[in-house]
Amino acid sequence: MRVWDLSPNLLCHKHLLGEHRELHGLWNILTIHQAKGGYSKHPETKRWVGKLAALYKRHSLLVKEVKNRGYNHRSSLNKKMALGREEQDLLLNSLSEQETILENKSCNCLLK
Repeated sequence: MRVWDLSPNLLCHKHLLGEHRELHGLWNILTIHQAKGGYSKHPETKRWVGKLAALYKRHSLLVKEVKNRGYNHRSSLNKKMALGREEQDLLLNSLSEQETILENKSCNCLLK
């Protein structure tokens, strides 16, 4: 499970859509399932607890990039549930570490 902290326009198709899918799963864990089992102890889940507004903002950035690339988007989040802090200040990896992780994958991430 990963929600990147890099700009979505730096992500390849695979990682952009993968993050979008993961974000929806994370949203469900934090809202519907109230983080009681499964991935609730995962570091990615823990860093978003109390920051649904920030997660909602990240989703909006992903949706904008998805649409910019000509894809359809039909999976909105409930804005009424977007409570808590609006900024994510806890990173599992620094931005430069995230760039290195992507550079080491065989994809087109980080190509502008």
